[in-house]
Amino acid sequence: MNKTKNIFEKGAISPSLIAKSIAAHSEKTEIGAHHIFLGQIRADKTDGKTVKAIEYTAYEDLALTQMALIREEIFEKYKISCMHIHHSLGIVNTGEICLFVMISSQHRTEATNACIEVVERIKKELPIWGKEIFEDETHQWKTNR
Repeated sequence: MNKTKNIFEKGAISPSLIAKSIAAHSEKTEIGAHHIFLGQIRADKTDGKTVKAIEYTAYEDLALTQMALIREEIFEKYKISCMHIHHSLGIVNTGEICLFVMISSQHRTEATNACIEVVERIKKELPIWGKEIFEDETHQWKTNR
């Protein structure tokens, strides 16, 4: 089974982490495509209230175990060369990045299809919860769509 390192980052995913991940692939000349997904916190409105942040919590051990299974299945299903996943824990403000997924392969179709499936499976299968915090400091639990 492919090893899954800790995917969790404290707070927002930094642009420098994303840039370093991309730059690290410049010498891997067998790669012809990268598909990148960036999940950003929106200032959604609910009942006249505006979201100012989301606080993420997770059952980390179970999430890492499930992510390892997802990772293995994606590597078996698609011809990809690497997969990078970073998900925020803690408070992430509107406009900041909370999820970074990058899949690399020789050809774009494999990278694209694998990335789409990984993002969907993260949202549906991992025990990660988001509490939307409104500008008036009230909150509600987010439902993944």
